[in-house]
Amino acid sequence: MSSGSAPRLRTLQRHLGSVEGRGMEPVSSPLTTHVLDTASGLPAQGLCLHLSRLEDHGQQWTELRKSYTDPDGRCPGLLLPGQMKAGTYKLTFDTEGYWKKRGQDSFYPYVEVVFTITNETHKFHVPLLLSPWSYTTYRGS
Repeated sequence: MSSGSAPRLRTLQRHLGSVEGRGMEPVSSPLTTHVLDTASGLPAQGLCLHLSRLEDHGQQWTELRKSYTDPDGRCPGLLLPGQMKAGTYKLTFDTEGYWKKRGQDSFYPYVEVVFTITNETHKFHVPLLLSPWSYTTYRGS
């Protein structure tokens, strides 16, 4: 392993490893996200995102919050306790803006992750692994 890749590997391992004692998002936040730039192996700091909920019997998206990822690639407190209700939600990530700031072309101008919450008492974590040419998401814990 080259000396330049070792710090990136350690950072990526730390971010994908156990969350205990790391100062992750506030415990009270029922919805969180975490974006990792897989091209650099580092957190995607400063990525703009929007959280919306489908309203009006499935006809209209209502924006609930606009935010930016922190230096750790996280966006704590997307919803405050009590704001979560059953329904369909959408996280829109401004990937084009993120890559442009880094002088990099990208294939996807934005990424939309649409998901359904059926039990508002559960916590939801929606990670995004991002490169200029691909992305992956899943329901985290």
